[in-house]
Amino acid sequence: MDDRWLSVEEIAEHLGVSKDTIYTWVSSKCMPGHRVGRLWKFKKEEIDEWVRAGGAASVSTGAGEEGQQ
Repeated sequence: MDDRWLSVEEIAEHLGVSKDTIYTWVSSKCMPGHRVGRLWKFKKEEIDEWVRAGGAASVSTGAGEEGQQ
């Protein structure tokens, strides 16, 4: 049951960010996602690993930086 694919909405909620942020990360930060037709799907384990590895840490704009080095 834990191994199901998550939607953009679900992964955004899991990470506490907007859907727009998810789409930006997929296109510009190599966030691990998979296209299924027109939809993006995500594995929670892959996303958690990507975040722990610092994939979401580098911010290209100054806006929205919270407690980053």
